[in-house]
Amino acid sequence: MDFRNEIAEALSASTNIPTQELSSMLETPPNPEMGDYALPCFKLAKSLKKAPPAIAVQLKSESTFPEFVSRVEVAGGYLNFFIDRSVFVREALAPVLEQGEAFGSSNEGQGRAVCIDYSSINIAKPFHIGHLSSTVIGHALYNIFNFLGYKSIGINHLGDWGTQFGKLIVAFRRWGSKEGIEQGGVRAMLEIYAKFHEEAEKDDTLNDEARAAFKAIEDGDIEALALFDWFRALTLKEVQRVYDLLGIKFDSYAGESFYNDKMQPVVDELREKNLLELDDGASVVRFPEEDNMPPCLILRSDGATLYATRDIAAAFYRKQTYDFDKCLYVVAYQQNLHFKQVFRVIELMGYPWAKDLVHVAFGMVSTTDGTLSTRKGNVVFLEDVLKESIEKTRAIMEEKSPDLEGMDEIAREVGVGALVFSTLSASRIKDIVFDWDRALNFEGETGPYCQYTHARCCSLLARAEYDKEAQVEYSLITDPESVEVARLLYEFPATVQSACKKYEPFIITRYVVDLAQAYNRFYLAHRILGEPREVQNARLALTACAKQVIATGLNLIGIAAPTRM
Repeated sequence: MDFRNEIAEALSASTNIPTQELSSMLETPPNPEMGDYALPCFKLAKSLKKAPPAIAVQLKSESTFPEFVSRVEVAGGYLNFFIDRSVFVREALAPVLEQGEAFGSSNEGQGRAVCIDYSSINIAKPFHIGHLSSTVIGHALYNIFNFLGYKSIGINHLGDWGTQFGKLIVAFRRWGSKEGIEQGGVRAMLEIYAKFHEEAEKDDTLNDEARAAFKAIEDGDIEALALFDWFRALTLKEVQRVYDLLGIKFDSYAGESFYNDKMQPVVDELREKNLLELDDGASVVRFPEEDNMPPCLILRSDGATLYATRDIAAAFYRKQTYDFDKCLYVVAYQQNLHFKQVFRVIELMGYPWAKDLVHVAFGMVSTTDGTLSTRKGNVVFLEDVLKESIEKTRAIMEEKSPDLEGMDEIAREVGVGALVFSTLSASRIKDIVFDWDRALNFEGETGPYCQYTHARCCSLLARAEYDKEAQVEYSLITDPESVEVARLLYEFPATVQSACKKYEPFIITRYVVDLAQAYNRFYLAHRILGEPREVQNARLALTACAKQVIATGLNLIGIAAPTRM
């Protein structure tokens, strides 16, 4: 039942103001004692030509409200609505009990595809903590869009092209060995890459040598290509371990090199449409003055392509291949200008789907002692962080529950979940200073707390041998703690919709914390087992609903929901 909409319909009948407009005006009071919904009549003063308190009194006397409204109160310029507690709890819990894992999902996206470009690690460079935000935000959005009926396409746009590969080849020839790279993997590549930059500061001819080595890759030189392919294969093998720990898979690993033969048609079309101009030997697209943006560089003076050229070609390929409804780019806000330029170039080319390209920006990650830098070797490897988190979790479990079955798997789920949850526990646009102690803290509003609440619900339901087919007497769970859990359950579908619309997984993270806290307040305030059968069953039904929605929420943001902890 849509309480908000039905109240708005009743108000619409007495004001002739559209239901949708009134529905959008209704608020949720900060305190339940003030009602379940409130209409601020200040917003109607102009159209109804009355003072807000007078409007509230008039609407109360002239409107016929639905039966589920137990009472209506005037409070200054507000009209407050109270919903019958039994009806509210029934309408909140019954759909969860009936739909189970599907509760909160929809088919709104049926037949529509959403491309999500995220993680996008660099070949021959470390998969470090700075990649975590893009990886887990993108994965959460992938899950959320799928949950709402869309076809998500996860794209790992690999950084597998550019002069850095020439630098790596030069570094390998001078200071590396096949055995050393095979054994050390990306870490060994990082060492010789960092050494290249140290030496290049003393001898600039190394940079010329690196450009020549990359040109050899572009020209198809057998030895250079073999090294390039070897670096790529070693990197992907190594990063796959991290993706396996995180439980993440991609539908496409088409990286920058994939678009090498797809850029010329873009350049040709820009020329045909008189959008390409020469600027000091380089080819650029200039924007209208009102855009207030510098020109977008398409070709360097030597004819080489750039990130923008490849991203424009990639956008065309994705539209042709997937016919996306939206194409999201989960990339740090440092690239704001880049994506504004790329999207605007496509718009100037005359393609209306440019409006469906969305930069999902997020804050930067730095360490407590400075910004991450691959060139200087100042990185925190993500695999190390995940392993540390898992080891710390296992140590805690061995101390508190030494006989716990499946401890290794649970430690992995909780350890990884702690890190993912902490990354998604604030709005994505905020900068993050990565701190080991804070990230691995298992107290407070954390992933482990929410996972433990889920496990607590599972344990309780198992001990009670809960019968999910038993009839629920909803009037027995109308106490404030139960109603607060029910209110959150009722809001879950709208929460998922909001997270999807705003491309903001944090909305679900915050919701899961709120639900876990509300359930624990209920759990501590009310005895469940050993109560009269009808009371016990009603409270177990509430527990089953909380368990289900906590699990769904955790899964949506890419976190497991252990049944034991």
